[in-house]
Amino acid sequence: MLRFRVENPLLMSCEMRSSRTRCAAVLLAFGLCCTVVAQPVGAPQEVLVPPPGTPPVVRAVLPEALAVAGRMVLPGEGEVGRVASAQKLSALPGQLIVIGFMGGNVRADNLVHREALVAKELQQSYPLGLHAAVFANSDWKNALRTVLQLLDASGKGRPSADEKKAARIVIYGHSWGASETVTLARRLNQLGIPVLLTIQVDSVEKLNENDGSIPPNVREAVNFYESEGLLHGRSLIAAMDPKQTTILGNFVSSYREHPVSCAGYPWFARAFMKAHIEIENDPTVWSRVEDLIRKQMS
Repeated sequence: MLRFRVENPLLMSCEMRSSRTRCAAVLLAFGLCCTVVAQPVGAPQEVLVPPPGTPPVVRAVLPEALAVAGRMVLPGEGEVGRVASAQKLSALPGQLIVIGFMGGNVRADNLVHREALVAKELQQSYPLGLHAAVFANSDWKNALRTVLQLLDASGKGRPSADEKKAARIVIYGHSWGASETVTLARRLNQLGIPVLLTIQVDSVEKLNENDGSIPPNVREAVNFYESEGLLHGRSLIAAMDPKQTTILGNFVSSYREHPVSCAGYPWFARAFMKAHIEIENDPTVWSRVEDLIRKQMS
């Protein structure tokens, strides 16, 4: 059984700015402009107490998910103590850093959503080979800080030129989180830090962002989208420098003939954003996302 909690009555109107204004108008007309977060009723909840001075933690749904400074860090087995505070993060040499961004106004610890589940599954498969961290798309400062801390062997967030050059980073996200994926890559580009791969799933451009131009520090980029709903993602991404970045493809999904279950989502999401949440729940799309990330482990 699921329960739903309304968190932000302005979310939908904000997320549908720019070219999505007609969808916002429809939702506003029905008085449905709110964020609904699905949470399993009765799921184990654990609050971890951080060291003095650490920002308030969020509540982790599973014991192995350690919530620190507003994000969900998914450590490998036996590594919980290593990430007990945001000031002590550091990746193992050669470790793949995987950063995920949630869509909408969804919290990073919401394991109902595929964005969080992918990171959890990857971390369990490669407890020492990668370090996965999932963020709300508004939490970009913590995401950037985490990457810098992981790259710096001392964990202080000031990686050397050699540490930057050796970076192995993958960034992915859905909806607003996909827009934030490109924005984080662009911020890393300004710092001279390469990115192996960016993955966008039904990317919805955030205000003052550009989710269609992939910066030259990204080696490969891929875009998954649907075009059937009132709210749908960007259909085309392009490299700012094709010599530096390979676009693996812009892949469209259709759910008219083969609908995907959106059980647990409210009726108005299924009515007005159906395809947008179908692609978020599409196991075929997210299996491809996982496979692309796994390939970076070799």
